[in-house]
Amino acid sequence: MLSPNAAAQAVPAPIAFQNASVHDPSVVKVGDTFYVFGSHLAAAKSRDLMKWQQVSEGVNANNPLFRKGASNVLTELKETFDWAQSTTLWAADVRQLADGKFYMYYNACKGDSPRSAMGIAVADHVEGPYVDKGIFLKSGMWGQASHDGTVYDAMKHPNAVDPHVFSDKAGRLWMIYGSYSGGIFIMQMNPATGFPLPGQGYGKRLMGGNHARIEGAFVMYSPATAYYYMFTSFGGLDASGGYNMRVARSLQPDGPYLDAEGVDMAQVKSDPARPLFDDASIAPHGVKLMGSFLFERELGDGGAGIGTGYVSPGHNSAYVDPATGKHFLVFHARFPERGEQHEVRVHQMFMNADGWPVVAPYRYANETLGTVRREFVQGDYMLVNHGKDISATIKKSQHITLNPNGTVGGAVGGSWILSGSNGVEIRLPGASPYKGVFVNQWSEAAKTYVMTFSALSREGVALFGSRLPPRTDVQVANAIANELSLGNTSAITADLALPTSGARGAVIGWTSSNPAVISHTGVVTSPAGGDVNVTLTARIAKGNTVVFKSFAVTVRKAAGLLAHYAFDGNLADSNGIFGAGAVTGNRIDAAGGSIGYETGVKGQAAVFNGASGVRLPNGLVSSNNYSVALWLKPAQLTAFSTTFFGARTTDSWISLLPMGHEFVGGASMLWSGTSWYDAGLGMNIPVGRWSHVAFTVRNGAVNVYVDGMKRFSGVNFPHVFTNANGVFALGVNWWDTPYRGSMDDLRIYGAALGDADVAALARQ
Repeated sequence: MLSPNAAAQAVPAPIAFQNASVHDPSVVKVGDTFYVFGSHLAAAKSRDLMKWQQVSEGVNANNPLFRKGASNVLTELKETFDWAQSTTLWAADVRQLADGKFYMYYNACKGDSPRSAMGIAVADHVEGPYVDKGIFLKSGMWGQASHDGTVYDAMKHPNAVDPHVFSDKAGRLWMIYGSYSGGIFIMQMNPATGFPLPGQGYGKRLMGGNHARIEGAFVMYSPATAYYYMFTSFGGLDASGGYNMRVARSLQPDGPYLDAEGVDMAQVKSDPARPLFDDASIAPHGVKLMGSFLFERELGDGGAGIGTGYVSPGHNSAYVDPATGKHFLVFHARFPERGEQHEVRVHQMFMNADGWPVVAPYRYANETLGTVRREFVQGDYMLVNHGKDISATIKKSQHITLNPNGTVGGAVGGSWILSGSNGVEIRLPGASPYKGVFVNQWSEAAKTYVMTFSALSREGVALFGSRLPPRTDVQVANAIANELSLGNTSAITADLALPTSGARGAVIGWTSSNPAVISHTGVVTSPAGGDVNVTLTARIAKGNTVVFKSFAVTVRKAAGLLAHYAFDGNLADSNGIFGAGAVTGNRIDAAGGSIGYETGVKGQAAVFNGASGVRLPNGLVSSNNYSVALWLKPAQLTAFSTTFFGARTTDSWISLLPMGHEFVGGASMLWSGTSWYDAGLGMNIPVGRWSHVAFTVRNGAVNVYVDGMKRFSGVNFPHVFTNANGVFALGVNWWDTPYRGSMDDLRIYGAALGDADVAALARQ
């Protein structure tokens, strides 16, 4: 008999993914190549929907989509930019019409108001160059007659942005568009010219209004069901905006579009009596396909990192392959712990038993829906319930079990059925049956194929499930013990975050050999005298299995000096607690490199040659209360070149820069990639001269000093060092040009120093 994982193991692994950044991607296929066009004149292409190549980005004179001789997008679309009072473009849509030419529906918006313009540019080739054919729709003409002859009213008239042009099954051409303001509208277009047919005004409203946060409309016709599906995104597009994708359907291209509960989406709009951008009125409606979620990798699970998921996924397009019948959802997404960085993602969709699209939980990796056997789908799963809310909260996975007897156990109870060759029906308390499919997919986090399911209820709520590999309780407990770490515990000054749970519901309890110094919950009490050694023991329990693991911890006085790198001819910690630094090449993990020494402020100083760095010991900082102080003498100023760098992951870090990015005018800055925190100093430390630079962090309050003077003070600084596994370096990180110059007398403290303490350090 095959093992439950045998089917997955028999499938070859996909080729490596290659990512591109196109916000608001609209997909079009030309020959054997898929293209996505989006905001800010960005575009990318792919032949397999997995490996993307950037084609263009940025509204500038060099963008190849419009560049032709002396003409470029700035000159070609000058009228649009002037009307919209903007220097950028919003979500574009490109369609090939009957004449074989490519029509780009471009648009620009002021942003803080719906003053927008929409037009058409045409090209012989999909990659351009595009030539403007003129503006055909405007909005935001305050106090003036609009396209329907009445004075423009943003509560009922649309914002002329986010166009999508499509043909219906009868060959008629339509454009759906709109964002916030008066809602989503549809107009019939002339298939010969691409422009609207006359006499329509703004067209017909399909949904939204009164500034409801609904945008990014896209219509897909599915031959499998004979329905037109209208996709939209609810909420705000940024990482804290709660963006989520929803769908409604109609038998006609121009509606009415209904959700799974039969609500006509034309009735869905904000309550004008409530505050602007009221979400409560619209959240219950539409079928929510996906919002922010995380298949959370827990302690002892396979793979690495925090797991797989998205933040504010949205503004999608869709594609139906006429040859295979496969349906695809193409969207942009942000990611947990990666701030506002976004990339294109493609997921396959399948039609459930009720004719609604369900979205595969993982990105497309050439999977095909096929017959599954019951023994391959039963077992432990990570379950995500997307709900119906519009919220910045990331929906984290819970553990459930699809039991062989058809019951659901774990975090939620209920029942399940395998219907037909791959259908699933899950019944949970308080909801109608969730109907969907089982499909075998590639998991990037687990680096293997796993069984997944995706299902929808009649209330329009989506469930995602991802099967975990079969393991006994003993295997789970031992895996947790093997991975469990407290990092560098040789110089603890702050409370320890002791894990209390692990994979598949395992429970971790702790005991301390000296609760007066470290409690059983990790609370640290600073010793009055010297160092105190404490043993912490973890008790890992899963079912009837119990495993123990102990850690030796040294607790130091809280405000004390943790590490002191004097650079007196070596890279040793003269405080004697941490190990010596190690020379690296031009990146934090690159081999090679060399460090020299010269006369410094105090004794000798380290000299960085612009191609080398120093990797410091892990765990120098392990709390949200610390100070870093050092002397710097740059030989040159290079944007992004770091001096002191610390990171928990490649997405969660801090960096001290002599020269920052353009948003702080290139000034010296303390930067964090966790939530893109910019602590610009309003000045640059000088080249060729020593400056004392220090920063202090106390539970999110941050101060940055130059030569003892406070140059920046702020709050809500990210809590990066949540454990003692932090990575630290001087002069290098994972990405940027190494620092060129000298450093001296690096001091790291286990508390936020006061102004007077920093000023004292700055005195030679």
